Amino acid sequence: MDYGDVIVVAPDGPRSAQSSAITVEKPLFINECPPIDSAKIYSTNGTPVDCIKLAMHAIIHRTPDIILSGINHGSNSGNSIIYSGTMGATMEGCMLGIPSIGFSLLDYSWEADFSVCDKIIRLIITKVLSESLPKNICLNVNIPAKNPPKGIRTVRASHGRWTEEYHKYTTPHGRPFYWLTGTYINDEPDAVDTDDYWLNKGYATIVPVRPDQSATDYIHQLEYTTDFH
Repeated sequence: MDYGDVIVVAPDGPRSAQSSAITVEKPLFINECPPIDSAKIYSTNGTPVDCIKLAMHAIIHRTPDIILSGINHGSNSGNSIIYSGTMGATMEGCMLGIPSIGFSLLDYSWEADFSVCDKIIRLIITKVLSESLPKNICLNVNIPAKNPPKGIRTVRASHGRWTEEYHKYTTPHGRPFYWLTGTYINDEPDAVDTDDYWLNKGYATIVPVRPDQSATDYIHQLEYTTDFH
């Protein structure tokens, strides 16, 4: 492999929108799969975060130089990071103190061409392996589909929301049920410092991410400290 010894630990099926979920009510199993080139491949019945935890606990017997998550099949721009299993695994690696990157391709098609990611991924991996990342920071990388990206921009996530998230249907027996759907609305489409703005212009984007979501800038404004006697 171009970058050293590669070990893959992946869920044994699709795990979209798992966020940072971990498995607590059923046993987890690890299956060794046929290698690809010289990469060792393992699958598990757990979540993306389970994959990181199991890899560190039961498979890898040293700290890896880097953790890569993805390539996710579809966008993780904007507030999608909150729901993303790809970024859940990335943030888990970050909390372990390992340089971690999540990659996503903006194409949901089964025929998606992942080769457009190659140049971007190699550039970012090389830079991170050479320079590492700041403490407690990981990267959320999104790559436009179909055409080779025009370049890379390091930006913030756009502010937005999902609308009409569920469609209501009825079973043949008359029981209603709901199916997740919806449309993401970018509340700041003209803001030039966001991922969605540059992705729409054909650029790959990097959003630096902190797993710690504490709003430290509001601690004094929301000061409710008191003592009870």
